[in-house]
Amino acid sequence: MKRQPHNFVIGGTVRGNLLNRRMPESPPAEITGIYRYPVKGLSPEPLPRVALAAGQTLPADRRYAIENGPSGFDPAEPKWMSKAYFLMLMRDEWLAGLHTHFDDARTVLTIRHNGSIAVRGDLETVQGRAAIEQFFAAKFAGEIKGPPKVLSGRDHSFSDVARKVVSIINLGSLQAIEDVIGQPVHPLRFRANLYVRGWPAWHEFDLLGRTLAIGAARLKIVKRIVRCAAINVDPDTAARDLNIPHTLMQRFGHVDCGVYAEVMAGGTVATGDGIDILDAPRLL
Repeated sequence: MKRQPHNFVIGGTVRGNLLNRRMPESPPAEITGIYRYPVKGLSPEPLPRVALAAGQTLPADRRYAIENGPSGFDPAEPKWMSKAYFLMLMRDEWLAGLHTHFDDARTVLTIRHNGSIAVRGDLETVQGRAAIEQFFAAKFAGEIKGPPKVLSGRDHSFSDVARKVVSIINLGSLQAIEDVIGQPVHPLRFRANLYVRGWPAWHEFDLLGRTLAIGAARLKIVKRIVRCAAINVDPDTAARDLNIPHTLMQRFGHVDCGVYAEVMAGGTVATGDGIDILDAPRLL
């Protein structure tokens, strides 16, 4: 029996223009979920809508990271560094057992473990960061390489890539992976910012260099996402129970799933918003 489309996020009405309806290569599509990750490696936060700004990530996305032993990161002159220096799901699957919430107004991070509040701290104060650091040092002493330290650097983003981007997952591609594996795959394994429904499998790769219009916002797709072992971790159970990169390579000849996009023009984006392709070639 064919599995039903993912409905883990709020749906909505597709708003397509005449160009989209005439172009079979770019079928109507909509955003079904928006997520941000205030602390690299920790749990996602769903957003019903978000204001995108040109040249920026989602607000507070990967704004902080937790250093896993001394890294040399300089908050005064922040530069991109490999995720190997920080706590991350690729290596530290136990992070998926923590459920977090970040309060933008108060810059307070709350971490829940086993259903209870384990620690809370203001990430912009010495005392607040110390509380978070002490929690990781005491609770996961055998799992970390060195003293944990909460890092931030002005408007720096601890993304897996140096440029400031928005990550997009096509649920059609996820369906293709499920068909090969033979079981459901939780979409949040892929830790994307935007989830899109309506495109056929791998159609996002055909859109490299193209511009997406979502309301007033404009996003240019710039890069395929090369997947690592982080997607093998189930976000519900914290179990490393699949080998999705291996499946991708064996079945499709690549380990890519999803794309990065740069915000070229700002605007508010919401679940249920339709997606237009502005610079698709004309039909002959």
